[in-house]
Amino acid sequence: MSWNVGTKIGVAFGLALAVFLVVGVVSYHSVRQLTETASWVAHTHRVLETLESTFVGLTKAESGERGYILTGDERYLEDYQDPRTAIAREIKTLRELTQDNANQQRRLDRLEPLIANRLTVLQEAIDARRAPTNGFEAALKIVQAARGRQAMDEIRGLIDEMQAEESRLLAERTKEADESARNTTLTIVLGTALAFVLLAALGFALARNIAAPLQKITDAANRITRGDLDVKPQASRRTDEVGLLAQAFDRMAQSLRAMSAAAQQIAAGDLRSTVTPQSAEDQLGFAFAKMVENLRDNLSALAEGANVLGSAANQIVTSTTQLAASASEAATAVSETTTTVEEIRQTAQMSSQKAKSVAETAQRTAQISQSGRKSTEEVVTGMSRIRQQMEAIAESMVRLSEQGQAIGQIIATVEDLSAQSNLLAVNAAIEAAKAGEHGKGFGVVAQEVKSLAEQSRQATSQVRTILSDIQKATAAAVMATEQGGKAVESGEKQTGAAGESIQMLSGSVAEAAQAATQIAASSQQQLVGMDQVAVAMESIKQASTQNVASAKQLATAARNLNELGQRLKQMVDAYRM
Repeated sequence: MSWNVGTKIGVAFGLALAVFLVVGVVSYHSVRQLTETASWVAHTHRVLETLESTFVGLTKAESGERGYILTGDERYLEDYQDPRTAIAREIKTLRELTQDNANQQRRLDRLEPLIANRLTVLQEAIDARRAPTNGFEAALKIVQAARGRQAMDEIRGLIDEMQAEESRLLAERTKEADESARNTTLTIVLGTALAFVLLAALGFALARNIAAPLQKITDAANRITRGDLDVKPQASRRTDEVGLLAQAFDRMAQSLRAMSAAAQQIAAGDLRSTVTPQSAEDQLGFAFAKMVENLRDNLSALAEGANVLGSAANQIVTSTTQLAASASEAATAVSETTTTVEEIRQTAQMSSQKAKSVAETAQRTAQISQSGRKSTEEVVTGMSRIRQQMEAIAESMVRLSEQGQAIGQIIATVEDLSAQSNLLAVNAAIEAAKAGEHGKGFGVVAQEVKSLAEQSRQATSQVRTILSDIQKATAAAVMATEQGGKAVESGEKQTGAAGESIQMLSGSVAEAAQAATQIAASSQQQLVGMDQVAVAMESIKQASTQNVASAKQLATAARNLNELGQRLKQMVDAYRM
């Protein structure tokens, strides 16, 4: 029969309670008997006291009666009346106290009429003493009749018998009280000693049967708490609560060992381990299994992301390489365009200087035409020089127009490059957003490329505007040059008839001077426009240089991203699933 811990403790405490119950019952019985005996002892003392009081009262009544007979003083009757009333009350009390004792009741039956007869005799003597004549003698005769002494002797004898009976009962009851006290004391002492021994034995047995295995289980729990899972409680064969607790600790240690093995396997990079929960309430087991499953899913997703990141990084590297090459080509083209614009600016400056010279010559020609015929030869010579200069100006204007068209083509190329850079920056920003935290640096580079592309587009727009102004000024200069050429040709034809048409020559020379002034102004405007074009091309050159640097940074970031993707892929490949 196997008992659980509660049953063992209950039986132990039940035995202890039973011993204490027996000791208590016996002690209660002894104390009750002792109390009852003490009550009977007090009862006996009260009977003895009542008997003594009855006899003393009767004696006192007799003394009061004799004092009154001898003296006739009524005050002696007080010693007679008070005891007489008390004697009747004490006789009644004696009957109540001795109603369980037939012998005493029979003695009271004999004593009560004797006392009553004696009191009657005393009353007769008192009544006789109260007679007006011969009262003393009559009372004295009653006293001398010796009836009172005989009655008192009988009363004293009965009272002595009753006192002897009560003394005997008192001795017996005192002896019983002493025996009951000894028995009570012995019962309490022996019962307490037996209960102490029994409780000590039961406590030792319970401590050995329960506390010792629990201490071992506690030590095992402490070792498990410190991380030592190679423990096994030594009470697994028991079927009580201690055994069940040890078995539960054993199962818990086995479960923790299984989880530890799985954790070590996961730490080694092997995610093929599985954890089986102990029951539907095994929250740790379910959480560990869920963690392994989530880790597998996350690593799978991370592997896919690493592959996608590697492919995207390769594409970005290719695109950034192409972008760097295109940016380098654009920088070279812009540098060449800047050189060409500088040459055009120098040509425009030369044209401006020549236009000023033409204007001065026209003025001088006007002065010469005003001077008359004697300046005709000089006018012819000047007109010939003007014609040559006008031809040179026309050639410069045509060349300037052609260079303006070339600049327009270059600007279109730069604008296309800016659009491609902007599109590339947008694509790079999209890829950076996909890369998440690893693509922040790449996003900054993409934003810088986009900013540079925007600056290139704005500078190209400015150059296009300036070039339009230059083309308009060039067209105006060409028209003025054509007009000047026609005027010079007309002046040249009329040089032969200079003398005849000097006035007409003066007008033509004035027109030529005005045209030369216009040419000078147009040349000045062209020079200003070319300066602006030169400044714009310098800005485009700087932007192209920045684009090249940004493209190199973008290529570096793309290579770093590619290396990061490869390292991430290697880290994922380290796990086996």
